[in-house]
Amino acid sequence: RRSQALDTLREAESVSLDGQRVSLFSNVELPEEVAFSTKQNAEGVGLYRTEFLFMNRDELPDEEEQYQVYSEVLKSSEKPVTIRTLDLGADKQVDGGRAKENQGTNPALGLRAIRMCLHDLGLFKPHLRAIYRASAHGKARLMVPMLSTVEELDQLFTLIEEVKQELAMQGLPFDQNIPVGGMIEVPAAAITADIFAHKLDFLSIGTNDLIQYTLAIDRIDDEVNYLYDPLHPSILRLVKMVVEAGRNANVPVSMCGEMAGNPEFTRVLLALGLREFSMDPSSLLEV
Repeated sequence: RRSQALDTLREAESVSLDGQRVSLFSNVELPEEVAFSTKQNAEGVGLYRTEFLFMNRDELPDEEEQYQVYSEVLKSSEKPVTIRTLDLGADKQVDGGRAKENQGTNPALGLRAIRMCLHDLGLFKPHLRAIYRASAHGKARLMVPMLSTVEELDQLFTLIEEVKQELAMQGLPFDQNIPVGGMIEVPAAAITADIFAHKLDFLSIGTNDLIQYTLAIDRIDDEVNYLYDPLHPSILRLVKMVVEAGRNANVPVSMCGEMAGNPEFTRVLLALGLREFSMDPSSLLEV
Protein backbone atom coordinates (compact mmCIF):
# COMPACT_ATOMS: atom_id res chain seq x y z
CA ARG A 1 0.00 0.00 0.00
CA ARG A 2 2.83 2.33 0.84
CA SER A 3 4.52 1.63 -2.48
CA GLN A 4 1.28 2.29 -4.36
CA ALA A 5 0.77 5.56 -2.48
CA LEU A 6 4.30 6.68 -3.41
CA ASP A 7 3.68 5.76 -7.05
CA THR A 8 0.90 8.33 -7.21
CA LEU A 9 3.56 11.02 -6.58
CA ARG A 10 5.68 10.04 -9.57
CA GLU A 11 4.28 12.73 -11.87
CA ALA A 12 3.60 15.25 -9.09
CA GLU A 13 5.51 18.52 -8.96
CA SER A 14 8.08 18.90 -6.19
CA VAL A 15 6.68 22.06 -4.67
CA SER A 16 5.91 23.14 -1.10
CA LEU A 17 2.48 24.23 0.10
CA ASP A 18 3.56 27.88 -0.11
CA GLY A 19 4.82 27.52 -3.69
CA GLN A 20 8.56 26.98 -3.14
CA ARG A 21 9.88 24.79 -5.96
CA VAL A 22 12.30 22.01 -5.02
CA SER A 23 14.44 20.11 -7.54
CA LEU A 24 15.06 16.39 -7.00
CA PHE A 25 17.94 14.73 -8.87
CA SER A 26 19.37 11.21 -8.69
CA ASN A 27 22.79 9.72 -7.90
CA VAL A 28 23.87 6.91 -10.25
CA GLU A 29 26.89 4.64 -10.55
CA LEU A 30 26.15 2.57 -13.65
CA PRO A 31 24.76 3.58 -17.08
CA GLU A 32 21.77 1.25 -16.71
CA GLU A 33 20.65 3.09 -13.56
CA VAL A 34 19.82 6.20 -15.61
CA ALA A 35 16.64 4.49 -16.87
CA PHE A 36 15.42 3.96 -13.30
CA SER A 37 16.23 7.59 -12.52
CA THR A 38 14.08 8.67 -15.50
CA LYS A 39 11.26 6.34 -14.38
CA GLN A 40 11.28 8.06 -10.97
CA ASN A 41 10.84 11.38 -12.82
CA ALA A 42 14.09 12.86 -11.49
CA GLU A 43 15.03 16.24 -12.96
CA GLY A 44 18.32 14.79 -14.09
CA VAL A 45 21.40 13.07 -12.69
CA GLY A 46 22.90 15.17 -9.90
CA LEU A 47 25.86 12.82 -9.44
CA TYR A 48 27.29 10.24 -11.82
CA ARG A 49 30.17 8.43 -10.12
CA THR A 50 32.86 7.79 -12.73
CA GLU A 51 35.19 5.87 -10.38
CA PHE A 52 33.09 2.70 -10.56
CA LEU A 53 34.34 2.20 -14.12
CA PHE A 54 37.87 1.97 -12.65
CA MET A 55 37.20 -0.48 -9.82
CA ASN A 56 37.38 -4.30 -9.63
CA ARG A 57 39.73 -4.63 -12.60
CA ASP A 58 43.49 -4.91 -13.19
CA GLU A 59 43.88 -2.47 -16.11
CA LEU A 60 42.65 1.12 -16.01
CA PRO A 61 40.09 2.05 -18.72
CA ASP A 62 41.58 4.09 -21.56
CA GLU A 63 40.11 7.29 -22.99
CA GLU A 64 38.09 5.46 -25.65
CA GLU A 65 36.40 3.09 -23.19
CA GLN A 66 35.56 5.99 -20.89
CA TYR A 67 34.19 8.00 -23.82
CA GLN A 68 31.89 5.15 -24.83
CA VAL A 69 30.50 4.70 -21.30
CA TYR A 70 30.00 8.42 -20.59
CA SER A 71 28.36 8.84 -24.00
CA GLU A 72 25.95 6.01 -23.19
CA VAL A 73 25.00 7.72 -19.91
CA LEU A 74 24.38 11.06 -21.64
CA LYS A 75 22.45 9.53 -24.54
CA SER A 76 20.15 7.66 -22.17
CA SER A 77 19.13 10.85 -20.36
CA GLU A 78 17.23 13.72 -21.95
CA LYS A 79 17.91 15.75 -18.81
CA PRO A 80 21.22 17.14 -17.44
CA VAL A 81 23.84 14.68 -16.17
CA THR A 82 26.41 15.87 -13.63
CA ILE A 83 29.57 13.83 -14.18
CA ARG A 84 31.85 13.82 -11.15
CA THR A 85 35.53 13.52 -11.98
CA LEU A 86 37.40 10.60 -10.45
CA ASP A 87 36.92 10.28 -6.69
CA LEU A 88 39.48 7.56 -6.07
CA GLY A 89 41.47 7.00 -2.88
CA ALA A 90 40.46 6.51 0.78
CA ASP A 91 37.66 3.88 0.78
CA LYS A 92 37.65 3.59 -3.04
CA GLN A 93 40.92 1.99 -4.15
CA VAL A 94 41.54 0.44 -7.55
CA ASP A 95 43.72 -2.51 -8.43
CA GLY A 96 45.26 -0.59 -11.33
CA GLY A 97 45.81 2.59 -9.32
CA ARG A 98 48.42 3.50 -6.74
CA ALA A 99 50.45 0.70 -5.21
CA LYS A 100 49.29 -0.20 -1.71
CA GLU A 101 52.70 0.50 -0.17
CA ASN A 102 52.39 4.14 -1.31
CA GLN A 103 49.14 4.76 0.54
CA GLY A 104 49.33 7.03 3.56
CA THR A 105 48.49 5.98 7.11
CA ASN A 106 45.19 7.85 6.79
CA PRO A 107 44.01 7.58 3.15
CA ALA A 108 40.95 9.78 3.82
CA LEU A 109 43.35 12.68 4.44
CA GLY A 110 45.84 11.76 1.75
CA LEU A 111 46.16 11.72 -2.04
CA ARG A 112 42.61 11.23 -3.25
CA ALA A 113 39.98 12.72 -5.59
CA ILE A 114 41.11 15.97 -7.27
CA ARG A 115 44.46 15.80 -5.44
CA MET A 116 45.25 12.42 -6.98
CA CYS A 117 44.04 13.58 -10.40
CA LEU A 118 46.21 16.71 -10.46
CA HIS A 119 49.13 14.63 -9.18
CA ASP A 120 48.74 12.10 -12.02
CA LEU A 121 47.90 13.88 -15.29
CA GLY A 122 48.43 10.62 -17.17
CA LEU A 123 45.31 9.40 -15.40
CA PHE A 124 43.38 12.67 -15.34
CA LYS A 125 43.85 14.15 -18.81
CA PRO A 126 42.40 11.17 -20.77
CA HIS A 127 39.54 11.20 -18.23
CA LEU A 128 38.76 14.87 -18.96
CA ARG A 129 39.10 14.32 -22.71
CA ALA A 130 36.60 11.43 -22.54
CA ILE A 131 34.10 13.56 -20.60
CA TYR A 132 34.40 16.50 -23.00
CA ARG A 133 34.10 14.25 -26.06
CA ALA A 134 31.01 12.60 -24.55
CA SER A 135 29.46 16.04 -23.93
CA ALA A 136 28.56 16.15 -27.64
CA HIS A 137 25.89 13.52 -26.91
CA GLY A 138 23.84 15.18 -24.16
CA LYS A 139 23.54 17.81 -21.45
CA ALA A 140 26.72 17.31 -19.44
CA ARG A 141 27.89 19.11 -16.32
CA LEU A 142 31.34 18.57 -14.76
CA MET A 143 31.77 18.34 -10.99
CA VAL A 144 35.05 18.16 -9.09
CA PRO A 145 35.26 16.32 -5.73
CA MET A 146 37.16 17.29 -2.59
CA LEU A 147 38.21 20.82 -3.49
CA SER A 148 40.09 22.51 -0.68
CA THR A 149 42.06 25.34 -2.32
CA VAL A 150 41.49 27.85 -5.12
CA GLU A 151 44.88 26.81 -6.55
CA GLU A 152 43.39 23.38 -7.34
CA LEU A 153 40.65 25.11 -9.32
CA ASP A 154 43.17 27.22 -11.22
CA GLN A 155 45.10 24.08 -12.20
CA LEU A 156 41.87 22.39 -13.25
CA PHE A 157 40.76 25.28 -15.48
CA THR A 158 44.21 25.41 -17.12
CA LEU A 159 43.97 21.70 -17.89
CA ILE A 160 40.41 22.04 -19.21
CA GLU A 161 41.56 24.76 -21.62
CA GLU A 162 44.36 22.47 -22.83
CA VAL A 163 41.89 19.64 -23.42
CA LYS A 164 39.46 21.90 -25.28
CA GLN A 165 42.20 23.26 -27.53
CA GLU A 166 43.45 19.74 -28.31
CA LEU A 167 39.97 18.46 -29.16
CA ALA A 168 39.27 21.50 -31.35
CA MET A 169 42.56 20.99 -33.24
CA GLN A 170 41.65 17.33 -33.77
CA GLY A 171 38.22 18.32 -35.08
CA LEU A 172 36.41 16.32 -32.41
CA PRO A 173 32.95 17.63 -31.39
CA PHE A 174 32.34 18.69 -27.77
CA ASP A 175 30.34 21.19 -25.76
CA GLN A 176 32.44 24.33 -25.31
CA ASN A 177 30.35 25.54 -22.38
CA ILE A 178 29.98 22.65 -19.97
CA PRO A 179 29.05 24.08 -16.54
CA VAL A 180 31.84 23.33 -14.05
CA GLY A 181 30.94 22.87 -10.39
CA GLY A 182 32.65 21.75 -7.22
CA MET A 183 31.81 19.49 -4.32
CA ILE A 184 31.91 21.13 -0.94
CA GLU A 185 32.96 18.31 1.36
CA VAL A 186 36.07 19.68 3.05
CA PRO A 187 35.37 22.11 5.95
CA ALA A 188 37.88 24.58 4.47
CA ALA A 189 35.81 24.71 1.27
CA ALA A 190 32.56 25.13 3.21
CA ILE A 191 33.98 28.02 5.25
CA THR A 192 35.24 29.72 2.07
CA ALA A 193 32.26 28.72 -0.09
CA ASP A 194 31.74 32.38 -1.02
CA ILE A 195 35.14 32.38 -2.77
CA PHE A 196 34.45 29.11 -4.62
CA ALA A 197 30.96 30.31 -5.60
CA HIS A 198 32.46 33.19 -7.59
CA LYS A 199 34.67 30.81 -9.60
CA LEU A 200 32.22 27.95 -10.27
CA ASP A 201 28.89 27.49 -12.06
CA PHE A 202 27.36 25.46 -9.21
CA LEU A 203 28.17 23.94 -5.82
CA SER A 204 27.19 20.55 -4.43
CA ILE A 205 27.44 19.66 -0.74
CA GLY A 206 28.89 16.19 -0.14
CA THR A 207 27.68 15.54 3.39
CA ASN A 208 29.25 12.08 3.79
CA ASP A 209 32.78 13.49 3.85
CA LEU A 210 31.84 16.91 5.23
CA ILE A 211 30.47 15.25 8.38
CA GLN A 212 33.46 12.91 8.63
CA TYR A 213 36.03 15.69 8.33
CA THR A 214 34.20 18.24 10.48
CA LEU A 215 33.62 15.84 13.39
CA ALA A 216 37.05 14.16 13.01
CA ILE A 217 35.62 10.65 12.86
CA ASP A 218 36.19 7.85 10.36
CA ARG A 219 32.68 6.96 9.17
CA ILE A 220 33.71 3.39 8.32
CA ASP A 221 35.30 2.78 11.74
CA ASP A 222 32.81 0.88 13.91
CA GLU A 223 34.43 2.13 17.10
CA VAL A 224 33.71 5.82 16.43
CA ASN A 225 30.98 5.97 13.80
CA TYR A 226 28.37 6.43 16.56
CA LEU A 227 29.63 10.03 16.57
CA TYR A 228 28.61 10.47 12.92
CA ASP A 229 25.80 12.99 13.35
CA PRO A 230 24.28 14.88 10.37
CA LEU A 231 22.34 17.08 12.82
CA HIS A 232 25.39 18.24 14.76
CA PRO A 233 25.12 22.06 15.02
CA SER A 234 28.46 22.48 13.22
CA ILE A 235 27.15 20.56 10.19
CA LEU A 236 23.92 22.56 10.04
CA ARG A 237 25.88 25.81 10.27
CA LEU A 238 28.23 24.76 7.45
CA VAL A 239 25.31 23.72 5.23
CA LYS A 240 23.64 27.07 5.88
CA MET A 241 26.88 28.92 5.06
CA VAL A 242 27.23 27.13 1.72
CA VAL A 243 23.58 27.68 0.76
CA GLU A 244 23.84 31.38 1.59
CA ALA A 245 27.15 31.73 -0.29
CA GLY A 246 25.50 30.26 -3.38
CA ARG A 247 22.46 32.49 -3.05
CA ASN A 248 24.61 35.62 -2.65
CA ALA A 249 26.62 34.72 -5.76
CA ASN A 250 23.50 33.62 -7.69
CA VAL A 251 25.00 30.14 -8.05
CA PRO A 252 22.86 26.97 -7.59
CA VAL A 253 23.63 24.79 -4.54
CA SER A 254 22.63 21.14 -4.34
CA MET A 255 23.32 18.37 -1.86
CA CYS A 256 24.34 14.90 -3.07
CA GLY A 257 25.36 13.18 0.18
CA GLU A 258 23.24 10.54 1.93
CA MET A 259 21.68 13.25 4.08
CA ALA A 260 19.82 14.51 0.99
CA GLY A 261 18.01 11.21 0.50
CA ASN A 262 16.93 10.71 4.11
CA PRO A 263 13.36 11.98 4.71
CA GLU A 264 14.22 12.56 8.38
CA PHE A 265 16.38 15.50 7.29
CA THR A 266 14.26 16.94 4.45
CA ARG A 267 12.46 19.52 6.56
CA VAL A 268 15.57 20.89 8.25
CA LEU A 269 17.41 21.11 4.90
CA LEU A 270 14.49 23.02 3.38
CA ALA A 271 14.53 25.32 6.42
CA LEU A 272 18.25 25.97 5.85
CA GLY A 273 17.42 27.14 2.33
CA LEU A 274 18.38 24.08 0.26
CA ARG A 275 16.27 23.72 -2.90
CA GLU A 276 18.20 21.06 -4.86
CA PHE A 277 18.55 17.50 -3.59
CA SER A 278 20.34 14.60 -5.29
CA MET A 279 19.89 11.06 -3.97
CA ASP A 280 19.60 7.38 -4.72
CA PRO A 281 16.65 7.09 -7.16
CA SER A 282 14.86 4.72 -4.77
CA SER A 283 14.63 7.51 -2.16
CA LEU A 284 13.27 10.12 -4.52
CA LEU A 285 9.51 9.53 -4.23
CA GLU A 286 9.70 9.34 -0.45
CA VAL A 287 11.54 12.67 -0.19
